[in-house]
Amino acid sequence: MSRAAGIPEAKVLDVNRWRDSDAYTTLERRVLEYAECITHTPADVPDQLRAALRQHLTEAQLVELTTAIAWENFRARFNRGFDVQPQGYAEGAACPLPDPGDRGTTATDS
Repeated sequence: MSRAAGIPEAKVLDVNRWRDSDAYTTLERRVLEYAECITHTPADVPDQLRAALRQHLTEAQLVELTTAIAWENFRARFNRGFDVQPQGYAEGAACPLPDPGDRGTTATDS
């Protein structure tokens, strides 16, 4: 799926180390940090991050980004609630799993 969308494999493989990977731009790091912030419970987005995103994204783009992240969170939580297991659609695909103990520092901390 990522190949078909033109996403470089380095970004897919480095997604767990996006803070340190050269594969990501500053804006992409901010977007990933934003996704983490609104995925946590409670969801809390620092004003500084929101302002940084608004320097690069229009209000409509920020709404679309937030909607996409919220939708994926909804699907993930729904699937967990019903213990939905993988169906094998991504066999052979690169899908790095997060390290559950790695919360790292945020991009706005540096």
